[in-house]
Amino acid sequence: MRRLSALIILATAATATAAARAPDTDFAARILAVHNKERAALGLPPLTWNESLVPGARDWAEHLARLGRLEHSGGEAYGENLWIGTAGAYALEQMPGDWAAEKRDFKPGVFPDLSRSGNWHAVGHYTQMIWRRTTSVGCALASSAAWDVLVCRYDPPGNWVGEAPY
Repeated sequence: MRRLSALIILATAATATAAARAPDTDFAARILAVHNKERAALGLPPLTWNESLVPGARDWAEHLARLGRLEHSGGEAYGENLWIGTAGAYALEQMPGDWAAEKRDFKPGVFPDLSRSGNWHAVGHYTQMIWRRTTSVGCALASSAAWDVLVCRYDPPGNWVGEAPY
């Protein structure tokens, strides 16, 4: 009887571990789908998921969730998109979808002259998503009682002054 109980506990633990991993794979696929839909519309190669970018993105997302506001990490090695919203109020796809929606203000050109309004900040998240030389992304989502924060990091970074995004 003890052996059977132990096997049931081990099987349950293995199932729980597999279930815990599934959302990470699903998370990456869902984030990539939003990014790659925008890239495909422009004939750009798809981004790949870069797991090495995730730990730094996670640390920064957790920091921002505690802080309750957005600020860039200041690192220049990677591009960085940030999103914040009321905890539990948004579907995952809506978060990078807000960045993709900036294309309504985008005009082809050379960075920073890519916005219909003249304010490149109005399209900077979108241009990072579609930057031709960017090949990979890694993201993390963190939550506090009040906020959900998504941080995506891009390698190599985009939004270079004097360059066109594609």
